[in-house]
Amino acid sequence: MREVLPEYLQSISLFKWALNPQLKFSSTTHLPLLTTHFFVVMQTKSTTNVAVPLSAIVLAGGQSSRMGQDKALLTVEGEPLLRRVCDIAIAFCNPVYVVTPWPERYQNFLPASCQFIQEVALEVENTSDVISSSSKVTSPLPHGPLVGFAQGLSQVTTDWVLLLACDLPRLRVEVLQNWAAGLGEVESEAIAVLSRHTKGWEPLCGFYRRSCLPALMEFINQGGRSFQHWLDQHPVQLLPLPDAEMLFNCNTQNDFAFLRENQAESP
Repeated sequence: MREVLPEYLQSISLFKWALNPQLKFSSTTHLPLLTTHFFVVMQTKSTTNVAVPLSAIVLAGGQSSRMGQDKALLTVEGEPLLRRVCDIAIAFCNPVYVVTPWPERYQNFLPASCQFIQEVALEVENTSDVISSSSKVTSPLPHGPLVGFAQGLSQVTTDWVLLLACDLPRLRVEVLQNWAAGLGEVESEAIAVLSRHTKGWEPLCGFYRRSCLPALMEFINQGGRSFQHWLDQHPVQLLPLPDAEMLFNCNTQNDFAFLRENQAESP
């Protein structure tokens, strides 16, 4: 019988060949092909959707001035908003850090697995050197989420970290997990992987390399406080956003009222 090389040698269903008595196997012709195919399949499996070690930082240090009350404590579907965000992060990140000036305010309702990082107000006289200064201490400087992120990032040990604001009630864990699954394929030059909106990058729901910390500290020490300005100076890889509503955040009483009305209308 003529030796036949099955077309499905190029598929994963190699057992069909062994079970088909009409096909003759040649150790000289087919075994090298079979061996090569096996290692190609195994290599593909080992490099596709490799789980990248991932930690998370949840920022809960804002003054909530537009809301008029602490946003982290707003109740959404029976639980505080901060707890809701932390639970999503815990589903696929370890550890999860909560950066806040007020850990005692939240420690009673967050899971024990969450680790608090005390956010420290910057108190320096010379604003051109706001991280380390020997100048006379005057009054605390408002610093916003960028400095809180830097203080959290300094404690991270994984190569990648997920950054989340505490006021995102419509986060979808499956979308975040799909995003995280692609981190192993991110271009080496990119310091972050983020989605975009009409005003620029969405910095408070995305992934950052731990290696961006020196550049971030330099920017802050020069007086920088804007996520957008900092990100514009570095390569950032775009994340596809399947649903813009996922990034809805509660900044005002009107936002919170809108959220509750929609929840009441949902079946």
